[in-house]
Amino acid sequence: MLKLALALCAKDLRLILGRSAGLAQALLLGLLLVFLFSLSLEAGDRLSPQAAATMFWLASAFCQVLVFNMLYALEEENGSRLGLLTLPAPPQGIWLGKALAGLLLLLAAQAVFLPATFVFLGQRMGESLVPALSGLLLTDAGMAASGSLLGALSVGKAGRESLLSIVLFPLIIPLLLAGIQLGSAGFNPDPPPDGSQGWIGLAAAFDAVFLAAGLALFPFVYSGED
Repeated sequence: MLKLALALCAKDLRLILGRSAGLAQALLLGLLLVFLFSLSLEAGDRLSPQAAATMFWLASAFCQVLVFNMLYALEEENGSRLGLLTLPAPPQGIWLGKALAGLLLLLAAQAVFLPATFVFLGQRMGESLVPALSGLLLTDAGMAASGSLLGALSVGKAGRESLLSIVLFPLIIPLLLAGIQLGSAGFNPDPPPDGSQGWIGLAAAFDAVFLAAGLALFPFVYSGED
């Protein structure tokens, strides 16, 4: 399963990065959200750390939808989904490979969103980066696991972009809340408030739920009408 996942991840990254147009669209959408929100600030104003973290994760969430739509559209374009399902390997490897590719693409996009948040929203580096980094990694892992599972659900459906966002966003709200609360510590010059461990535990719990759901449900979801 791991061998299939790594091979599929490498193949998808080559195709996505080779085209570049789809990834550029996801990056521009996230940057546009951050920039438009900065227009509400007066010159010299600084957005609160929690509001800045909210904008960062909203940009990341919209980018997530576009990324997983692109990843699962690759097989639909040339009709190779059935070929993946007939490989002599557990179908969970497909889910894991798509999740790994989506995680790497999301991290690459966030490497662009984060400096934009500092520049456009007037943020400064916080004193404690450990809760913020923990929140980033845990939230991204959960978003990749859930996006890979629900991206498979929208395969072959008309209007799959809207279907994925409608189903995905309500499920990841608790995960995004944890990411926002932990991420605000990265923008806050004051010591982070108590309760960071609770948010880390919440994010880890949702990661475990999404990972278990992906492993258990993906073979039924991805086989679809085939």
